[in-house]
Amino acid sequence: MHFDWHPVITTWQMIKRNKMRSFLTSLGIIIGISSVIIIISLGAGAQSLLVNEVKEVGTDLIGILPGASEEDGPPASVMGINITTLTDNDAQAILNQVPEITAVSSYVTGSAIASWQNQTVDTSFYGVSPNYLFVESTEVVVGHFFSEEENNSAARVAVLGSGIAEELFANQDPLNARIKINKESFEVIGVMKSRGSSTFQNSDKLIFIPLNTGQKIMLGINHVSVVRGKVKEGSDIDLVIEDVKKILRERHNIDNPEQDDFSVRSQVQALDTLKSLTDALSYFLAMVAGISLIVGGIGIMNIMLASINESTREIGLRKAVGATRRDISIQYLVQTMALSMTGGITGIVFGTIISFLVSVVANYLGYAWDFIVTWQSIVLAVGFTSLVGLLSGWYPAKKAAELNPIDALRYE
Repeated sequence: MHFDWHPVITTWQMIKRNKMRSFLTSLGIIIGISSVIIIISLGAGAQSLLVNEVKEVGTDLIGILPGASEEDGPPASVMGINITTLTDNDAQAILNQVPEITAVSSYVTGSAIASWQNQTVDTSFYGVSPNYLFVESTEVVVGHFFSEEENNSAARVAVLGSGIAEELFANQDPLNARIKINKESFEVIGVMKSRGSSTFQNSDKLIFIPLNTGQKIMLGINHVSVVRGKVKEGSDIDLVIEDVKKILRERHNIDNPEQDDFSVRSQVQALDTLKSLTDALSYFLAMVAGISLIVGGIGIMNIMLASINESTREIGLRKAVGATRRDISIQYLVQTMALSMTGGITGIVFGTIISFLVSVVANYLGYAWDFIVTWQSIVLAVGFTSLVGLLSGWYPAKKAAELNPIDALRYE
């Protein structure tokens, strides 16, 4: 069986003759495919970051946030709604009444400008309970953490993240120095061990103060933003969560679970929720990026129609010397597929390179971000590119094949 190389040869000649037009024709495909690859890769990288974060923090924690939520949806407080139903008294009741909970810490947070002498840094402060170190499995490397007495008296003491200590004090000893946090004076009593970025927050860039100090002096509130509890090893976390819910319903006078004004999640549940959100966002953005593929397909169709008009006499001559409708159709389908696949392959290469660079930058910034380009995304890109090529080439090929050779030879 003899293979007809004519469509391949004419396609190559067409691309060489019109390099810029061929490039611009494929550009929509290149942008669309690279966008799809990048978005899917970023989604997979974000999920790997979440898994690494949970491994870092541990799976023996539960989080309690103000505001109800759907089973798999984010709590209302995460959506930016300010809810004041959760207090530190709730946290202490949970600690006292649930034997499987070994420690709790309540949290409030706010933005801050910290200064010492001529040094100033924009940061955030965390008002936390004295049990914070145990709950978060971290430690102080210089000085000490604040005590129950200092928390109860709303003492103006601060423990600095290692990054803040370095920015404010450089090589000097920060202990017992007095710094300003939003114009309030605080004594530095310790420096935290470096932890880097965790749960999308660089704890080295934070300032930790007693919970009561954060509530009464810095924010003027009585509620807390979140409570985290450490669960005894070997405990059934699902049963612990149910016990916590019962206590909070009793304290908040809630009879119907559908009226809950709080959300209780384990780290694994929180991870699943975040995964579902990142999946949905990735697919949505990939669909948006796919629109450029449709635009690219329309561009290829327009160029092929213009090419047919330019080659009308050539088509008529080929038909006059014996070329069949099938021969003409194949020629223009091959040209369309060549432009489409060239753009697709280029897009895959560019998308992979950019995804790799994103992972390098993220790891440089301290995030445990994995470089992931899945074979599914490659198959999807190739399949979609082939489909766009076929669809955008079908009509021009059909039009070329249906040209009357006599009319084509007369075409000026």
